[in-house]
Amino acid sequence: MNIARTLSQNIFGKHLKMRIVQFKYGNDGVRIGVLNGDKVIEISANGVPSSLVEFLQIENPLEKLKSLAASSKQEYDISKVKLLSPITKPDKILGVASNYRCDCSKRNIPFPKEPTVFSKFASVIVGPYDDIPKSISTNAMDWEVELVAVIGKKAQHVKAQDAMDYIFGYTITQDLTAKDWVMRNGGQLVMCKAFDGFCPLGPCIVTKEELGDPYDVRLKTWLNGELKQDGHSENMLQRIDKMVEYLSSVMTLLPGDLILTGTPYGVGASQIPPRYLTKGDLLESEIDKIGKMSNRIV
Repeated sequence: MNIARTLSQNIFGKHLKMRIVQFKYGNDGVRIGVLNGDKVIEISANGVPSSLVEFLQIENPLEKLKSLAASSKQEYDISKVKLLSPITKPDKILGVASNYRCDCSKRNIPFPKEPTVFSKFASVIVGPYDDIPKSISTNAMDWEVELVAVIGKKAQHVKAQDAMDYIFGYTITQDLTAKDWVMRNGGQLVMCKAFDGFCPLGPCIVTKEELGDPYDVRLKTWLNGELKQDGHSENMLQRIDKMVEYLSSVMTLLPGDLILTGTPYGVGASQIPPRYLTKGDLLESEIDKIGKMSNRIV
């Protein structure tokens, strides 16, 4: 796959946009950059944190990003860098299950009256083009493309009408799930979400201003080139502002925390017969205005 061409077709525009990445160049450590055409403009220099989670903790991070990107003279060709997950080691990864109207309707399950929340561990995060290991401990590894909201500032007891002020931007994940571990673990959503590699993220974070309406994007999944999921975020049941209100009423959300907002109909368990991921499969995930990921199961 020509990653540079894929990125150019899916997430680059003609002008500098706030599409933030974490990357590596050669054997150096993690850096933060902003995508511009077929270039990555580095902003993590001169004492600026090289972790986006840490960067989001500084005062007015978006304005700082814009200033650094405009003044930076350090840029790299996209084909020369390795794009990483745009967020690594967040304090919390929180997901909302059964959160799409189309999915609940086709599975004949009632719409949840309040969010059904689960968590994932930061150790399961991998990059947008990384291989994902097929564990021998599951025979039902399923895909679930999701829009991810990235928290931009500390949020505690936030009301829904103020909640979007706490969102920094959005990215993509495949909330991979070992469906056979759901029943095996008594219906709990801990072990089934905790396998290595079960949270590919990327390829970038798009700021909320650039994405616009988060309920006006399409989410797609291809398995070996065959379209499996093709949904629209307008079908989201629990909206992001309500999620932030609900979650922050119990726990303090911190900069870099991730909220996985649910998946549309079309996961492997819904196929007839069910189709789960196996070694050699190519899983591609795309959301409008953000980009496209590509992960091989190995």
